[in-house]
Amino acid sequence: MFTDYWSINPLPDEAAIIRGDGYRITMLTNRLVRLEYEPKNQFLDGATQTAINRHFPVPEYTVIKKDDGLIIETDALRLRYDGKAFSPAGLTASLKGQLLNHGSIWVYGENMRNLGGTARTLDGANGAISLEDGLMSTDGFSALNDSYSMRLTEDGHLLPAQKHGIDLYLFAYGWDFKDALRDFYVLSGRVPMIPRYALGNWWSRYYPYTEQSYRTLMERFASEKVPLSVSVLDMDWHITDIDPKYGTGWTGYTWNKAYFPDPKGFLKWLHDRNLHVTMNEHPADGVRAYEEIYPELARAMGIDPDSGEPVEFDASSQTFLDTFERVVLEHFRETGVDFWWLDWQQRGGSSVEGVDPLFVLNHTRWLYENSHGERSMTFSRYGGPGSHRYPIGFSGDTCITWESLAFQPYFTATAANIGYGWWSHDIGGHMLGIRDETLTVRWVQFGVFSPIMRLHASLNEFLRKEPWCYSMEGEAVMKDFLRLRHRLCPWLYDQAVTSTESGSVILYPLYYDYPVFEAIEMQKAAYIFGRDMLIAPIVTQQVPETRLGSTVLWMPDGVWIDFFTGHRYEGGQKIRVFRPLSGMPVFVRPGTIIPMDGAETLRNGCPLPEKLSFRIFAGAAGSHTLIEDNGRSPISQDYRRCDTCCELLWGENTQILIHAAEGAADILPAGRQITLELVDMPNVMPDEVSCGFSTDYDAGRRTLIIHLDAKPGEAVSLKWEKKPVCPQLDKYTLLYDLLLPVQMDNQVKEHILNLSSRLERAEQRIAAIQCCELPEGLLGALTEIELIR
Repeated sequence: MFTDYWSINPLPDEAAIIRGDGYRITMLTNRLVRLEYEPKNQFLDGATQTAINRHFPVPEYTVIKKDDGLIIETDALRLRYDGKAFSPAGLTASLKGQLLNHGSIWVYGENMRNLGGTARTLDGANGAISLEDGLMSTDGFSALNDSYSMRLTEDGHLLPAQKHGIDLYLFAYGWDFKDALRDFYVLSGRVPMIPRYALGNWWSRYYPYTEQSYRTLMERFASEKVPLSVSVLDMDWHITDIDPKYGTGWTGYTWNKAYFPDPKGFLKWLHDRNLHVTMNEHPADGVRAYEEIYPELARAMGIDPDSGEPVEFDASSQTFLDTFERVVLEHFRETGVDFWWLDWQQRGGSSVEGVDPLFVLNHTRWLYENSHGERSMTFSRYGGPGSHRYPIGFSGDTCITWESLAFQPYFTATAANIGYGWWSHDIGGHMLGIRDETLTVRWVQFGVFSPIMRLHASLNEFLRKEPWCYSMEGEAVMKDFLRLRHRLCPWLYDQAVTSTESGSVILYPLYYDYPVFEAIEMQKAAYIFGRDMLIAPIVTQQVPETRLGSTVLWMPDGVWIDFFTGHRYEGGQKIRVFRPLSGMPVFVRPGTIIPMDGAETLRNGCPLPEKLSFRIFAGAAGSHTLIEDNGRSPISQDYRRCDTCCELLWGENTQILIHAAEGAADILPAGRQITLELVDMPNVMPDEVSCGFSTDYDAGRRTLIIHLDAKPGEAVSLKWEKKPVCPQLDKYTLLYDLLLPVQMDNQVKEHILNLSSRLERAEQRIAAIQCCELPEGLLGALTEIELIR
């Protein structure tokens, strides 16, 4: 083992291996098979960048040898192989018990209908781009090619790729997408737990800030009560105007003292405000003679500093990598840099063929950060299968267009198909484009319900992401959502921990939970976030007359509740939902419990909340375990964790139980206050409560708010002897609020409003409304009100 999260164990159990002349087949699970062909039997036994553990429990299987080859069977799979060089005629597989496309048959070399994986970068993207293949397909099979991967030694060093014939991993999981992903993580290593602060708001902008201007900006965010957790310094933190004899100033490791005269003091100032710091690094040009750190690094590398010979970046040189860490990274660590934004864009970077500098950087930098005993992460580009071990991913410089926004939810969700769950996008877009406030606000909304919320923009005076640079409406909505991101941090963090522990991702396609054709057909419209939420971002312009945006999604069977309003929807259908700029389609199931930070003023850095609120959606039983810890590495001796389970028992004798905290309850804030927000509940007091309490009621959201007088970590119970009944919606008020801003004939608006009280049945009202002349989309919005309850 060389990290907290993975160990190198490349040799499978001998009982799992089937050998022959030129081939080797390893039965890893009943649905995961390694297929190797090398005429000289020179197979690769060691680990690769993709496959680090092949020591699975041996599945039950049978082998029938015939004159024309082999038939290998498990309870889920039948594999036919002729014993010769792999070919479409000689190597096929079929699933048992699942009839998918092509009769559930895989043929070597033929393309499957792959559901996509991810891509190295979105640089320059203006909408959709092509994706690499992932592990999932509608045909039920995928083949992961590991023939050209770098090798990984037992002590964690990457070596050049070694030619070793054909080396494939056949995933034959049908539509059991979650199982496929879990076994991929066993093969390739699980996703590390990221620091809690990474889940808050990141401020980033490619702009020549000075120490004073950056301080002023951070103070402005604080005065506006908009919390942040990460301060990003783009490349102008270092000298960029250099003597042309050294090349360009794209790479740099010397602070620009004209902008930052006291780097250590400045970073301490940020840390004192609970802001963590990452700085942009373009490492391709190495360290050149003008850098302040050059003499020390040159001597350590055996170079005479007086020679001016540059210390070249070389991903294939362990000496360079180790020395750079010891001299350069340790220097900046002592200065106060928490982690680096690795912005590798170049070709080259290795003196040896078969070494991918990007993957080496991601791997070595993550190990460096992890070696200090703290929760670590990198911030870099995707380097291919296996990159999930090095979160977080920087997706690149997209164009500021609706097309770019529309692609990102799909792009983010589909990355789960190759296990890559921690994408960070330039929220609001990076470059070019036309100023469009609605686009920026909708992008921020998506960012809040995506893995990482990082505002960013390119070097242009008019590319601004500060909320106060927009209209009063846009500013208010952006601030509300940025605050919501930090309110959600307790939930986001335990979802992150749970995804690591369970072998899943925090954001994934709808078809993982609902493996039906409708979910695949509508996969670009919605996704699952944290297992609890169905998210359908609005990614198109709103209609000017109605001031409403909309999206069409497939809503799975059953009842769904709007996270913001408490409105209930009946699933099992495609539906168009409409929202004003202040709204976003986010849905949960009855029984869902979302722990949130209930502070009036949210703090930077996402600390454990002093005011904890459980938002509980009534209508069904449910439970949620809140996971909190001290942020240390999970296997370190000083790691401390506390779990708190909140449970809703629904029906006659409805109960809410907050179980006694399990684990290190002393890490919880001493004065923590707990509030329950019971959505879709009547204003009915509980009959029994085990502690003191007070209540409020929000009639507009049909939400009963209960403030508990309980000590942190102690058990609490509440009981209603009769099953609470959700109050009826005030649809008259909903119609009025919808119609008020619409730019249309006022007499027609009043006529529509009167229909709501004059006609009893919804179908009558919809039929009558259809006879009116309405702006685009208004009929759909009015119909949506008729459908909710």
